Amino acid sequence: MTDVFGSQAVNPDGRVDLADRSALAGGRYANSELLPTELSKRTWTTYNYAALWMGMAHNIPSYLLASGLVALGMNWLQAFGTITLANLIVLVPMLLNSHAGTKYGIPFPVFARAFYGVRGANLPALLRAFIACGWFGIQTWVGGQAIFVIVGALAGDSWLHAAGFGGQPWTMWLSFAVFWVVQMALIWRGIDALRRFENWAAPLVSVGFLGLMIWVVVKVGGFGPIFAEPSRLGWGPGFWTVFAPSLMGMIAFWATLSLNMPDFTRFGGSQRTQALGQLYGLPTTMAFISMISIVVTSGTIVLYGQAIWDPVEVASKFTSPVAVIIGLIMAVLATISANVAANVVSPSYDFSNALPRVLNFRTAGLLTGVIGIVIQPWHLVSDPKTYIFTWLGFYGGVLASVAGVLIAGYWVINRRQIELAELYSESGRYWFTSGWDLRAVVATVVGAVVAVGGAYSAAGSGPFPSGGLIPVLKPVYDYSWVAGLIVGFGVYLLMNRPAGLRKAGS
Repeated sequence: MTDVFGSQAVNPDGRVDLADRSALAGGRYANSELLPTELSKRTWTTYNYAALWMGMAHNIPSYLLASGLVALGMNWLQAFGTITLANLIVLVPMLLNSHAGTKYGIPFPVFARAFYGVRGANLPALLRAFIACGWFGIQTWVGGQAIFVIVGALAGDSWLHAAGFGGQPWTMWLSFAVFWVVQMALIWRGIDALRRFENWAAPLVSVGFLGLMIWVVVKVGGFGPIFAEPSRLGWGPGFWTVFAPSLMGMIAFWATLSLNMPDFTRFGGSQRTQALGQLYGLPTTMAFISMISIVVTSGTIVLYGQAIWDPVEVASKFTSPVAVIIGLIMAVLATISANVAANVVSPSYDFSNALPRVLNFRTAGLLTGVIGIVIQPWHLVSDPKTYIFTWLGFYGGVLASVAGVLIAGYWVINRRQIELAELYSESGRYWFTSGWDLRAVVATVVGAVVAVGGAYSAAGSGPFPSGGLIPVLKPVYDYSWVAGLIVGFGVYLLMNRPAGLRKAGS
């Protein structure tokens, strides 16, 4: 039973749908993917969301977070504490932005229209989309590596040491291409196929990573030697210098999802369902994969005298070809599970939002795959410093400013109220100035500049000058995500303050 107010149908549990969507179906800024999910189709359960997070978190790039921290000199406690704290922090904006998806059934780019404008929403949507393309490329590269090693365990040196091309054996490029095609085929099946895949793949992936840890612990002779491995950073200034930018990088890992979780929560059966699913899913699964990664990487220090941060390389050291194949098949499943959920669903909606009459979920997903190759992801995962401090740290600060605008607009200024039909209108309240709300744009730009304007790299080891792009902002870059969120939130709130006071007094 629903109550109908104007163009909106309000369910007793607070979820909202369009009373009549026929007038919008052929509109310039709407297509079947961008219109609100019908109430009857909002059926995802707590388990669906927990399984989604299990699938997204249990993957090789997640593993590389913790192993990268160990490779940088942290011990198991420092690395685990850094990652756990980061995931508890990022869960807050994630749940705040998830609320709108469940209440209104809309994906992230349509949600952003309420604050950036019907056209202006393309700014945060495309920022998020291109970063997702980079992640898609990274995940596809590491998945291709797993296929390369699996086939190599069967075919031998002729495969592993084939003729080189572009710095890699041509067989590595072939493995990369095969893995890309498999993912595109799954995306072409649609969002329901993704949900079914996550439900059965997620537990298998967990078992695979657990098996890898058990193998290392047995080889080392128990947990004792692993947990006794000292920190090369200590607990003094050396640790805290690395901790701050590392924490921002760990937060930034899921900063993308903190924006676009409405792409998934739009299918939620209730606010309680999606919130509990994420609460059960994100912190626990990331703690699980982090601990496995820390144990395995610390174990490689004991076994081989150096931290091997790549799990594919660790798995390739199994003496049994069967063990290699089983372990890496789990890695392949993990990568597909994470990639299609975290890095294709969102840009599919985002690109579709930019060209709703040209691109749908499937064709936009193909575009994501193509851009993911063009970005050349093999360079982004070549070194833990590049991966954590350059890639994660920089984009995390930029996206945090967007999150600040959304949270301020939805929770403080609009008080969780959105007029659904007007999100698709050229003359409604969200058209602002020619489809853009420049206040949101200014807040995003200011927040991003403050957050990443001081981006720096150690001399000779990165793309940024050692003194920072804007030297005066260099100290802020170590706290890029926090700076972007606070400044984006504050500037947008200040620029809307008169309007907010009028609403409060009306």
